Amino acid sequence: MPQSFAQIYLHIVFSTKTRQRFLIADQLREQLHAYIVGICKNQDSPTIMVGGAEDHVHLLCCLDRQKTVADLVRDVKSSSSKWIKQQNTDLRDFEWQAGYGAFSISPSHKEILKRYIANQMEHHRKESFQDELRRLFQKYNVTYDERYVWD
Repeated sequence: MPQSFAQIYLHIVFSTKTRQRFLIADQLREQLHAYIVGICKNQDSPTIMVGGAEDHVHLLCCLDRQKTVADLVRDVKSSSSKWIKQQNTDLRDFEWQAGYGAFSISPSHKEILKRYIANQMEHHRKESFQDELRRLFQKYNVTYDERYVWD
């Protein structure tokens, strides 16, 4: 085959450092999500959906075939962190957690995941971020050590 093709859907999840609720304001959260869409577009990894709650972000995107997951997440977190700090002096201490969760998903699950991400605020009235991440680890069969998940 003379060309390379790939269609890799990723569900990426990351939190603010120590799950601080920096993203309380709806307008800030919406602007952040839009900014992340732009970052992913510039990385040739188009976003399908971005959402989250006061302390974390969910991102559904297509990974560019020449990009690594680590590079994409690094770029999203670095650029968005700089952007957030410029929005308000009260956010100067903003940081993302060091790690992230990244899960491959089937194209057939894309619509279900889009709805899940769109309903994050409602969802987190019933489940904490920590419990959500534990459930995602279990769903995707990810082995983890709880001592190294939370920062």
